[in-house]
Amino acid sequence: MKNSALDVGAATAELLAAILPYVPFDGWSAPAFKAAVEAVGFDPALARLICPRGAVDLAVAYHRVGDAAMLARLAETDLAARRYRDRVALALRLRLEVADPENVRRAAAVFALPQNAATGAALIWGTADAIWRALGDASDDFNWYSKRMSLSGVYSATVLYWMGDTSEGKRDTFEFIERRIEGILRFEKIKGRVIELPGMKDLLAGIYAPQRQRP
Repeated sequence: MKNSALDVGAATAELLAAILPYVPFDGWSAPAFKAAVEAVGFDPALARLICPRGAVDLAVAYHRVGDAAMLARLAETDLAARRYRDRVALALRLRLEVADPENVRRAAAVFALPQNAATGAALIWGTADAIWRALGDASDDFNWYSKRMSLSGVYSATVLYWMGDTSEGKRDTFEFIERRIEGILRFEKIKGRVIELPGMKDLLAGIYAPQRQRP
């Protein structure tokens, strides 16, 4: 196999498809990764070059595949007639619909470990960023951060609620999303008033003027 970005991407996709049947039983673990490597017939050393952290890297890939699937479904949806809050709610709903609760539950356990916590936080931030970008957010100041911070919190809380939701069609989760988005809207109103205070815009401009460093 050639060492190129395209080949690595294809190999990662193969390993991801191979590990998914084992995740509900073994989690995103070393035994599951070993089984996936054997299933696709990769040399173990090559598999480690592709995924240095083993199953953790495949859990990352699973999350990013979910983000991509959400964005694809959003792109196929006519958002013009929807209120902005409904667009955000739809994006969150689609993100959940393209994921499997058990796979996510197992991933949450992995990303809760101290050595993986930063990776998990970056993935959540990335999902929030992807949603805002898909919805046309063009902010380039404090709003860029505050929107993503708020939505990251909502997404995290929603995933936790969703994993334990036994209601028909995850109805309770979608009602939970509506309540949390209402909280974001209240925060945005308060934030807007604070920013209008004398000197606040200049202060924030000084803090966030440097180039943004995204996860």
